[in-house]
Amino acid sequence: MKGLFLLVPVLTVPTPSSLCTPLKTINDSLSHRRRYMKHNFPINYGIRLQSEEIFKLSNISWMRVNVESLDELTLQRLWFQINQGILKKLIRVMPERHPSRRYTAELETRFKDAEGVFVQAYPAEVFQRELPESVQDIWDQLTEEPEKVSSWRYATPKSLMDNLCHTMHCLFSQCFTTQAQHDYCGTTHWRKGRKNKKMQLEAGKKPWR
Repeated sequence: MKGLFLLVPVLTVPTPSSLCTPLKTINDSLSHRRRYMKHNFPINYGIRLQSEEIFKLSNISWMRVNVESLDELTLQRLWFQINQGILKKLIRVMPERHPSRRYTAELETRFKDAEGVFVQAYPAEVFQRELPESVQDIWDQLTEEPEKVSSWRYATPKSLMDNLCHTMHCLFSQCFTTQAQHDYCGTTHWRKGRKNKKMQLEAGKKPWR
């Protein structure tokens, strides 16, 4: 039927309990992101990124609806891959004496620690499995040489850390169930006042574009 909007089942996997401690440590650091990622930068300051690097709740929702054979572990792997690059780029644009550089470097260290626990929590063959085609396309774009990138966007450091925090709460929600929080995976959280994103989802259009 033309125009039918189908929900593709997403295979869920429990979050390893060992991962919750480093993720909560990242969450504690992110509670200071307004100070370090907004107040210490010029108004509307943005860094240049590939479209695929701006990873938001709407991207997760789009993939859950449109990507077949998708599981939570694949989304989590993508989350680590994207945000690792984001943190590196943030540090790269900061001079040595920038007031937010130490904060960002410490956040990157905590992020690497969490990624290490994430990798050790699963058998090696899990990370050798073939990714869904559309996810592989995103992965390939993330490692593309700058001169070959076809689409650039600008984003503020604060918005990037907001995205990191919100998507973390969505993809690793089992680690934050004891905290009073929004349902970050719920469509009402990110669709409010954004009808254009709803139209994109229903049309099957990627929200990165």
